[in-house]
Amino acid sequence: MPGAASYNSARDHLLEVQDLKTYFHTHDGVVKAVQGVTFHLDKGETLGIVGESGSGKSVTALSIMRLIPQPPGCFEHGKVRFRDVSIIDVTEEHSSNGRRARRIDRSVSEGQMRRVRGGDIGMIFQDPMTSLNPLLTVGRQIREGVQTHLGLGKKEANERAAEMLTKVGIPNAKQRLGDYAHQFSGGMRQRVMIAIALSTNPDLLIADEPTTALDVTIQAQILDLIRNLASEFGSSTILITHDLGVVAGMADRVAVMYAGYIVETGKLDDIFYRARHPYTHMLLQSIPRLDRDPGTELKPIPGSPPDLLNLAPGCPFAPRCPNVIDVCRREMPPLDPVGSGQLVACWNPMKDEPA
Repeated sequence: MPGAASYNSARDHLLEVQDLKTYFHTHDGVVKAVQGVTFHLDKGETLGIVGESGSGKSVTALSIMRLIPQPPGCFEHGKVRFRDVSIIDVTEEHSSNGRRARRIDRSVSEGQMRRVRGGDIGMIFQDPMTSLNPLLTVGRQIREGVQTHLGLGKKEANERAAEMLTKVGIPNAKQRLGDYAHQFSGGMRQRVMIAIALSTNPDLLIADEPTTALDVTIQAQILDLIRNLASEFGSSTILITHDLGVVAGMADRVAVMYAGYIVETGKLDDIFYRARHPYTHMLLQSIPRLDRDPGTELKPIPGSPPDLLNLAPGCPFAPRCPNVIDVCRREMPPLDPVGSGQLVACWNPMKDEPA
């Protein structure tokens, strides 16, 4: 099955995602936002998920958190397992004549999921201004998760909230607990989001475009903060971004997404110096890099991402790909190994050479 590469299940996999498909049923048709995504995350590891806007990165993250609104969203197929919790477990049962009979959902209940969400798994959302409640003080928003998941009283929860604001670099933390989101700058609001996400000592932190709309200096501070606090709390991290430069300084492994598929995944050095999928190769050529000669011409990727409502058969990158061959337009390639831990979904991959 395309994109459904199998990993050897291991007890130390903190998170396993297997053949996840998340669709949105709209009046115009079915948007296949995530199509058979498979990956795993080990304890203490950082996985970077990269790709252009609309590639399915955020929907994958929201699926793991089970925050997809249903309807219009629907988990069509796949499994997401966090330790011993089946966050998503949806299969299809077929009748003897091969027709689709019914979907079988063995996922945990929403009540069980609420104990995981915000407690064992924390998430930093893209836009803190819309993610923070404008009617509640930031202290109350931090305190809510701490009281729910750690069972602390109001006094202890306030102390924990002040401690977290101090850890994320907000001065006068105790006084600022009574402030509202609009009283903080963009960078400070993002720090509050990090404080909320890490206040319950989660085993997994999902950071979805945590530096969007921040200037370069603040971006670097936020990334350092996430890295250092994740290390301090022992959290594994999924970092979602369209910026390969962000991934370069943060991730142990990288998954590259395009049109809802993971098209390449591997260790950081494999992706940056031995990219095999043409899309990954072209992404790397389209950004400035310090290890290139000054004046090296950047090469934009021609064309536009496909319409997920009307996907043509075959590989979705085929219309933009310089390596396209006939089979690319007929059939989506499987995610196959091309090296130690490196997987590529391509019928005609690039040679093993730097991008």
